[in-house]
Amino acid sequence: MWQVLPSLCTQLFSKITIHILATMNNQALATAANEARGLAMDAIHACNSGHLGLPLGCAEIGAVLFGESMQFNPDAPRWLNRDRFILSAGHGSMFLYGWLHLSGYAVSKNDVASFRKLHSITPGHPEFHETPGVEATTGPLGQGIANAVGFAISGKRAAAKFNTAEHTLFDHHVIALHGDGCLQEGVAKEAIAFAGHNGLDNLVLIYDSNDVTLDAMADITQSESAKQYFESQGWDALEIDGHDLALIAKTVANMKASDNGKPKVIIAKTLIGKGIPEVAGTAKAHGEGGAKFIEAARAGLGLPADEHFFVSEETKAFFAERKAVQTANFTAWQTTYDAWAKANPDLAKELTDGVAASVPSNLSDKIAAFPADYKDATRSAGSKVINDVAKAMPQFLTGSADLFGSTKNYLSGEGDFSAKNPLGRNIWFGIREHAMGAICNGIAYDGLFRASGATFCVFADYVRPAIRLAALSKLPTTFIFTHDSVGVGEDGPTHQPVETVSGLRVIPGLDVIRPGDAEETAGAFIAAMMRTDGPTSLILTRQAIPLMNHLSVQERRDGVLRGGYVAVKESGALTTILIGTGSELQHCVEAAKQLGDGVRVVSMPCVERFERQSAEYKESVLPKSCSKRVSIEAGVTDIWWKYVGTEGKALGIDRFGISAPGDVVMKELGMTAADVVAAVS
Repeated sequence: MWQVLPSLCTQLFSKITIHILATMNNQALATAANEARGLAMDAIHACNSGHLGLPLGCAEIGAVLFGESMQFNPDAPRWLNRDRFILSAGHGSMFLYGWLHLSGYAVSKNDVASFRKLHSITPGHPEFHETPGVEATTGPLGQGIANAVGFAISGKRAAAKFNTAEHTLFDHHVIALHGDGCLQEGVAKEAIAFAGHNGLDNLVLIYDSNDVTLDAMADITQSESAKQYFESQGWDALEIDGHDLALIAKTVANMKASDNGKPKVIIAKTLIGKGIPEVAGTAKAHGEGGAKFIEAARAGLGLPADEHFFVSEETKAFFAERKAVQTANFTAWQTTYDAWAKANPDLAKELTDGVAASVPSNLSDKIAAFPADYKDATRSAGSKVINDVAKAMPQFLTGSADLFGSTKNYLSGEGDFSAKNPLGRNIWFGIREHAMGAICNGIAYDGLFRASGATFCVFADYVRPAIRLAALSKLPTTFIFTHDSVGVGEDGPTHQPVETVSGLRVIPGLDVIRPGDAEETAGAFIAAMMRTDGPTSLILTRQAIPLMNHLSVQERRDGVLRGGYVAVKESGALTTILIGTGSELQHCVEAAKQLGDGVRVVSMPCVERFERQSAEYKESVLPKSCSKRVSIEAGVTDIWWKYVGTEGKALGIDRFGISAPGDVVMKELGMTAADVVAAVS
């Protein structure tokens, strides 16, 4: 017995030590949570706008994530193996800014105090590229959940692609915080179903379940059981007290440790606006409704009355120690990376190229030229081109919203992404267009792979919120839209996108490319790959169109890169300019033959790229001296008046289409060479 006693004493001492350290850690996290509440209250009060509810209600969640559970390095915010945190409920941005500040990111006290002010790095909703540590631009509810799914796909693929038996580079997790509002949005439900079906067990959602939406209590608009809902979608779901620090930490740790093939959700029951008794637990706490009570609230939290944006020395010391541990972890990982890169130079180059968004300088040479007699839809040409692109760029992925057979963007021999095959480069999104766009954006945010997704052009409006955020965030996402016009034919006006292409063109920062033959289609894909500072939409036909064999392959491909170019040069004194895109470009070429030697044809596949050219180049293509101009495109005409001027004519379709064979509809609605000739005459 006396021999056993020392061992028992050692075990007891160890347990007591662990308990004391855990208690001390919880005390530090509790203090940090209240100081984070103070930062949020002070920042929102200072600018008289913002959302107090989430930063106050989720303070304990933030304390655990940033103070204990997540792996990151504030000095290397894009560390490849960091845990990714996405604030889907972006209106609660002061939650994120406060914790980034406390945990040592380059978000200063002055940055926090400048919340929502002009040119600050703490805008009203989190914006990618603006703030170190912000992984995604969020605010439109539900998008962040779908973005997180994209991050999780990227993480799964990265681990499968780059980890070796000797070296583990990627074992991080994706954590997203959302609320009732996010969960009510359709895009979130689409993404949740996709994640469950594809077994993304590196994804952890934290549901800020506070029973409040913006206008009222949540039971006015919802009554489902969140736990049962998530479980029905193939998720692990657990309800916890969202203010219990120890329970939050234990739950997050357990879920990160589980690789059972199921994504996870923590349904955290919280008190919205916790810390301001006058509004806590009510809809008034969602926004700045509690701001007028903050002085009393600060006192109740033990914050000094004479110092706003207060962070105690104890909290600073706690996070300094935490940062030192994180830095050591990062350094150890970097050693692993260096050894891995030395042992696997080809993989290292592929990863480096992916992170750098590198594009082969000779990409055009890697795309086979089309036979001179080729005549097919640009969606079919796109099928050949996208497979050549994929061979040249192993980081390129594609997907479709249940339309691979029609959009023709399937990568042959590259496999389908799934839980069993995370290396598959074809992603089956199902009939979930909105989630497809937002998930592709998540992959783009992560920055390891290039993502593209496809559907019919008429469904672009289902994707539009994601396209807009891709443009705002300068993401190199490629959106492929086929069946581009009334040429769709018999399906009729519900599927004939007369207004859609012009509607996309008004999104700032989005390149919209509608190629006029197969080689222009190759140029369109090259342009999309070369563009790394924003998204591109490729608009492709269902109907066959001929090649412009009077021009060389490179002339057409390079012409697309410039956005607009002279496709047919006048052989005499210039009198008339015809401007065409897509399937209508052929009509300009044919009309020019009939109209005589003074006619120039300009192909304008991408007005955005054309507008980025020099004034001299634009003048060389569309000289001001020639005011007799006619444009033709099978869609609304609004965009074209800029180029034809008040003396020109814009042929288009300023009405909805009709159901009939595509060529019959085109003729009925005035989309023929004869109509171009008549407009000039």
